[in-house]
Amino acid sequence: MKIDILALIKKVIIIFLFIGVIMIISSPVIGDDFSPNSLWWIEPIAYLGGSIFIIGCIILYLVNYFYDKKIEDNKNIKSWSKVTQDYFDTFAHDMGRPLRRILGKEREVRAVINETESKVPRMVTELIDEIEQQSPNFRLMIENVRVLVDLENPNAKPSTEPVEPASVIRNITDRYFYVGKEKGVDLVWWSDPSDFGIVFGDASALDHIVTNIVDNATKFANKQIEISLVKDENYYFVKVWDDGKGIEKSHLPHIFNRGWTPELAARSEKQSSGIGLFIADSLTTFCGGTLDVKSNFSKTSEDKGTTFILRLPLDNRSK
Repeated sequence: MKIDILALIKKVIIIFLFIGVIMIISSPVIGDDFSPNSLWWIEPIAYLGGSIFIIGCIILYLVNYFYDKKIEDNKNIKSWSKVTQDYFDTFAHDMGRPLRRILGKEREVRAVINETESKVPRMVTELIDEIEQQSPNFRLMIENVRVLVDLENPNAKPSTEPVEPASVIRNITDRYFYVGKEKGVDLVWWSDPSDFGIVFGDASALDHIVTNIVDNATKFANKQIEISLVKDENYYFVKVWDDGKGIEKSHLPHIFNRGWTPELAARSEKQSSGIGLFIADSLTTFCGGTLDVKSNFSKTSEDKGTTFILRLPLDNRSK
């Protein structure tokens, strides 16, 4: 629970103001108790109470100034975030709608070709495959921008809703089926228990975190990517393993850094923006989880590969 320091200081100052007023009003009585035969004690107590009251008023004015400024700044941030989010929602909708239409037509054409076993020019089939392969990247690009906008809002909180992790993982593997097929990579997943059930968390965040990890794995896998879903009493875990050559030990501390890629370390041309794993890690922290990586780097050994381990609470409603 976060404590508002300025609000707490305001309450303390108000108490001191009250004490100062009480001292002024009760100074004759208090002074009479200290010195029954003299009024000498009345003035110092009254002066002290008056000083406390005046200093308290000055401090309260300053605190109110900064408190009101803080509230105004928060309103401006919230307003900016809302406007930015509204603009992006419009952008995402306008970009997403034609993408969905293109994918719909592409799948209709593929279905017709498969059903009729028609012979079509190779260029046509290559175009259909390319549309299917690039659509996850395009979708991910839009979602990455949306998440960056959301994370810049200091007042943002993860949503809490019933989520079926197994369905989320299955949808991701379906989206990346053709990407893996083109690269000769089998994409498989399993859960333990098989009837995994419901958790309470942010479904969109889960989808986005795992999508970024899987997208990264497709770039480096050799023949297989495996996604596993398990849980214990308090958490559930999504593990994404690929059989690529692994990540060099010196690179591991940097893979979640914003904009970092292995090409950057080698001073060569970057093949990607290096933002996917940064977003996955930031979004995991935002949702109260952890994201770790284990890797064995080898160009020849069979004992190689990389595993990303995502841990999230089974029930995030009390967070």
